[in-house]
Amino acid sequence: MNIRTAKYQPSSPQEDSAAMNDNILNNLNTAILSLDHELRLSYINQAAEGLLEISAKQSLGQALTDLIPHTKTLQPVFYDALQSGQPYTQRRTQILLASGTTITVDISISPIAEEEWPRLLVEFSPQDRYLRIDRDSALQEYQQATRLMIRGLAHEIKNPLGGIRGAAQLLQQEFTTGEITEYTHVIIEETDRLTALLDRLLGPRSIPNLTATNIHEILERVRTLIELEADSNLSFERDYDPSIPEINADPEMIMQAILNIARNALQSLAKVDRPTIRLVTRTERQFTIASVRHRIVLRIDIIDNGPGIEESLKEHLFLPMISGRPEGTGLGLSMAHSIICQHRGTLTFDSEPGRTMFTVIIPLGD
Repeated sequence: MNIRTAKYQPSSPQEDSAAMNDNILNNLNTAILSLDHELRLSYINQAAEGLLEISAKQSLGQALTDLIPHTKTLQPVFYDALQSGQPYTQRRTQILLASGTTITVDISISPIAEEEWPRLLVEFSPQDRYLRIDRDSALQEYQQATRLMIRGLAHEIKNPLGGIRGAAQLLQQEFTTGEITEYTHVIIEETDRLTALLDRLLGPRSIPNLTATNIHEILERVRTLIELEADSNLSFERDYDPSIPEINADPEMIMQAILNIARNALQSLAKVDRPTIRLVTRTERQFTIASVRHRIVLRIDIIDNGPGIEESLKEHLFLPMISGRPEGTGLGLSMAHSIICQHRGTLTFDSEPGRTMFTVIIPLGD
């Protein structure tokens, strides 16, 4: 029997070193670019691709100002660093990306001397996430304290309500006819309504029954229900990432949370000529939730083209009884927030006139 054996051809030390360096740079959380003396992109790591929303295949060899027009204001700084050979740092710089998203970054520029032409190593350290983490942590502590106070108050109110209902039932048994029966019936109905309202204020009390869950099936169920509730002119846009694996979640609770958010979006579109709700799913890497870093998370965006959220409501939007509508109870978003938190996730929003986006983040895997 003849066995063919392939000769082992070792790679050169230079190739091994280049591959190792590339692997190290791609595993950094800091976005790193390399620019030549004409400010054309010669290298970009994965963190920079995600942050700046550009791909290496399409961007290498192109001028940075063509890829991100807003960086034209930094051109003098780049050229000065090339000529002087001095590093440069600029804090909390806002950059407008091609998608219309504005990011806040710290920029570090380091010239690298080479035989022919110098080049620049540019580091973008995103500050939006750190600012958001600080803001979210403070807001979560405030909301938790407020929610505990509301829950305690709800428990105190439920006890006398039970006594009132019991007394009304005894009166109803004593007087089976006449106006008194009508009055006791009203008392029982109203105490039941208030008790149900208090139960909703207390939020979901069951522990999530975690199971493998397809998030896109849930989003499609939500879309179907919202379309049944909405007028015929509502438009749904879906932008799903089919590669997202199943998540470990309680499907009924997650559906209730997303349904509450979608209903909130639908209600905000009552006076919009061409109402649109957009559902987007993506994954993000190295995401921090409540000081815990997760390797990969699921991101769900629910976007509407309504009038936006009033500034006076933004700081307290996820608290119970906070609503921008006179007829609203203010419990839908509060319940959604509690459910997402039970799944170790976070619920945030970004709103301006004509565009409101609620973002659900849930860890993928353990």
